[in-house]
Amino acid sequence: LQVDLWQPSSPLHIAEGRVADVRVPRNTTRSLLPYLQQANIQYTILISDLQEAIENQTGGRSHRNRRSLSGYNYEVYHSLEEIEDWMHYLNRTYSDLVHMFSVGKSYEGRPLFVLKLGKRSRPYKKAVWIDCGIHAREWIGPAFCQWFVKEALQTYQTDPDMRKMLTQLYFYIMPVFNVDGYHFSWTNDRFWRKTRSKNMRFHCHGVDANRNWKVKWCDEGASLHPCDDTYCGPFPESEPEVKAVAHFLRKHRKQIKAYLSFHAYAQMLLYPYSYKYATIPNFNCVESAAYNAVNALQSAYGVRYRYGPASSTLYVSSGSSMDWAYKNGIPYAFAFELRDTGHFGFLLPETLIKPTCTETMLAVKNITLHLLKKCH
Repeated sequence: LQVDLWQPSSPLHIAEGRVADVRVPRNTTRSLLPYLQQANIQYTILISDLQEAIENQTGGRSHRNRRSLSGYNYEVYHSLEEIEDWMHYLNRTYSDLVHMFSVGKSYEGRPLFVLKLGKRSRPYKKAVWIDCGIHAREWIGPAFCQWFVKEALQTYQTDPDMRKMLTQLYFYIMPVFNVDGYHFSWTNDRFWRKTRSKNMRFHCHGVDANRNWKVKWCDEGASLHPCDDTYCGPFPESEPEVKAVAHFLRKHRKQIKAYLSFHAYAQMLLYPYSYKYATIPNFNCVESAAYNAVNALQSAYGVRYRYGPASSTLYVSSGSSMDWAYKNGIPYAFAFELRDTGHFGFLLPETLIKPTCTETMLAVKNITLHLLKKCH
């Protein structure tokens, strides 16, 4: 039975008493459902017509006045081309606060754009790195990165907290980390997860860009098989996207104090370690930052996030960007798993972009302000 595992990301993490979300091809349901009944496995059908759900999410785009950037709509999902146009536009329009640059090129030759946000108030400032869209199908991630930039630029004059953040820190924001995969999820396969590099031996594409980092690479929770969703790649940093970002972070490791990566879905705020069950040295600081961030997030709509070390809160996975950032001297490393908990899965409706981003914004501001206070 060929099924696409949505949650957890690897079959290794399927366990008795745990919930698993799977996507089933139309012709497989006839054989799968009797099998589940026979095995006495309870199931619920969350989305009965996936094609319809996909079309609801990206259909009816014509009313969008796509090209007018002053009227850019942050409550819809945007293609890679639209996001890049938007970045160029901000770079031209807000040159006092925004500087756009590229850290390298993707496997298919696309530029890897980053926005540097902040007041050029002093030569040296601490910085926060934010990336979205390591996994292509998790569209709410890039939507949040864009929302963050919009909020920063729109509230900078009026919100003392935002002014403080942009005056005292730089933010490096990468709205789409896995540009090739994201583009592919718009044009070919909505549920594509990996990068798009070619594997000559297996004729499978792509590597899980969140298993490709040089930290306990290809250990538990990652796969050595090129056709698997959690394939770790032929060697660490084999993916040009991962290599480029790792190089940038290494170069700025003294400056960057926080690493935030946005994923979906599970409603969790995770911190290291992912690859082992162990307590990080600065646990108290990180734990209290997470606790306060989750409470700030909940204050908006009552959505409760679980938080804790990734290994025990979600599952063990090796070669993750968060663990790598922490191991490379970035003291605050977090991975957000945004909405929801499985009802919509990767197809979070556009109507939920605003509440999701609004609450997440509170958590991110909270972590950032925590960073500016000394924690002992």
